[in-house]
Amino acid sequence: MPTSNQITESLRQWMDTIATHSMHDWSRYIKTIGLSMPQFGILMHLFHHGRCGMSDISDRMEVTNAGASQLVERLVQNGLLERSEDPHDRRAKRIALTDKGRNLIENSIAERFRWVESLVAQLTDEDQVKVLTALPVLLEAALKMDNRVSDVD
Repeated sequence: MPTSNQITESLRQWMDTIATHSMHDWSRYIKTIGLSMPQFGILMHLFHHGRCGMSDISDRMEVTNAGASQLVERLVQNGLLERSEDPHDRRAKRIALTDKGRNLIENSIAERFRWVESLVAQLTDEDQVKVLTALPVLLEAALKMDNRVSDVD
């Protein structure tokens, strides 16, 4: 029976490997399309959370409203974002992904997961069964932890 420390160390190594590949693949992709990480972060935020205001962007990116506005302006000029008036406050602007922006993010996600597909191809049938048995257990435990965290919030 493995010890708790052995499992923890094994998971740490796995997480490090995944994070390294994930960030490397994303970073390479972002550079090839000519975006900065902050710009890409804005696109990802909008992809996952939908339309939002400029203050949401500045809070998320931890920059001033002026800084967020500059980042957003470049993305608007590239056709990746669109701005519109906030129906409740005409002085405020709402920001959303365009179809081009959504496609870019979807392609980046596919690029990021390409490594996983290559990894699975390296596994024997027996190892694939082991992974399919273990990963749902880890996922369920993680989701339970997430529920506890959100219950506290």
